Amino acid sequence: MPPISPDFSTSVKLKYVKLGYQYLVNHIITLTLIPLIIAIFLQVLRMGPDEILNLWRSLHFDLLQILCSSFFIIFVATVYFMSKPRTIYLVDYACFKPPVTCRVPFSTFMEHSRLILTNNPKSVEFQMRILERSGLGEETCLPPAIHYIPPKPTMEAARGEAELVIFSAMDALFQKTGMKPKDIDILIVNCSLFSPTPSLSAMVINKYKLRSNIKSFNLSGMGCSAGLISIDLARDLLQVHPNSNAVVVSTEIITPNYYQGNERAMLLPNCLFRMGGAAILLSNRRSERHRAKYRLVHVVRTHKGADDKAYRCVFEEQDKEGKVGISLSKDLMAIAGEALKSNITTIGPLVLPASEQLLFLLTLIGRKIVNPKWKPYIPDFKQAFEHFCIHAGGRAVIDELQKNLQLSAEHVEASRMSLHRWGNTSSSSLWYELAYIEAKGRMKKGDRIWQIAFGSGFKCNSAVWKCNKTIKTPLDGPWADCIHRYPVHIPDVVKL
Repeated sequence: MPPISPDFSTSVKLKYVKLGYQYLVNHIITLTLIPLIIAIFLQVLRMGPDEILNLWRSLHFDLLQILCSSFFIIFVATVYFMSKPRTIYLVDYACFKPPVTCRVPFSTFMEHSRLILTNNPKSVEFQMRILERSGLGEETCLPPAIHYIPPKPTMEAARGEAELVIFSAMDALFQKTGMKPKDIDILIVNCSLFSPTPSLSAMVINKYKLRSNIKSFNLSGMGCSAGLISIDLARDLLQVHPNSNAVVVSTEIITPNYYQGNERAMLLPNCLFRMGGAAILLSNRRSERHRAKYRLVHVVRTHKGADDKAYRCVFEEQDKEGKVGISLSKDLMAIAGEALKSNITTIGPLVLPASEQLLFLLTLIGRKIVNPKWKPYIPDFKQAFEHFCIHAGGRAVIDELQKNLQLSAEHVEASRMSLHRWGNTSSSSLWYELAYIEAKGRMKKGDRIWQIAFGSGFKCNSAVWKCNKTIKTPLDGPWADCIHRYPVHIPDVVKL
């Protein structure tokens, strides 16, 4: 007996039922008003000219009523426009591209590990297993000091890395935007683990001879989500400082934080974190509206630091031998899931269409009243966003978010390819992902972008952007010389 082919008609019907439901709920006001306007128009057409003239004459307006009404309308309009938040534009951004001499192929990384950890072959084997499953490629980079055997994490080397990354990104930003250093009104630099004195923001001010009245901030210890915290801070500052430009620099300095001990929980970051940085120009000037790439719509921040497990899941500490490293807890993914759940609960009502919000509400009511065992409804965020930039913290992070948010392979392509090409560049990873989407020529006017980042504390932060114009495929940038090779197939395990 021949196999029975699947009944595709049922799935097609369900698809169109869902599309019909979404259109009906999302356009309910329009669908209600149009028949009402048509009915009023037809009623007016039925009336004769005399009836319309008599109706107009029956409306008596004296001068006082007209003046009061006009004053009230002007007052309401003035209050509305004065209280309306200033629009924040992302004019442009630039990502740091490490020199070829800093590349660390798998063979080089493992050879260095064997030479550094000669007395602990199990730690070497552990790092090899992590690297095989990490999703990283052969072209990720580590700073020069880590290439020595043993590594030389000196203060001088750390400052050298900071200058290389930050100044390169800033120079590229100045070149792309045509902005002069004197045009910067606000400067925010975030770097979690390297916080020297003078600060990194002071280093930038000294290098580019910025104005003496510049408002500068240096954020440290805030983990991989600090980039979006900086964006949030810049947004708040631009709301109270009109006609201003803000530059945000996001990076992580690897040199002083390369762990040389044997604790497995602390060896994990060595396998994932790599060089990277980005400089972003934000502005509230109306003159920048036409050339700006994006407009900031929302920033939502979630902090789970009140919970002890969440607070300690990414923790800088000393091992038994007194060597400092970053310890990653086994509960990290579960804690990240809880933080994400809290974050999307807040951001959902701001971005989801009415159809998804109604389904979520009905399911929630059903679970409370009818059956608590009902499966909770996961909103379809693909209805709210065209592009997703998920922090490239590791393959497990991307896998978990793809599963929980029910995203396609194309939706997480930018995150996976950024992890493969650049590794975990901490707070700057979101900008390499955005650059990937642009390099692929996929960014169109009106597209909505959701950036999601996780960080120690534990934090989950989101930023929503709207594309201001269709972006042409850039001829420069970090992906310019390799975008033709991507996307690439990333096997589950790369045998070393």
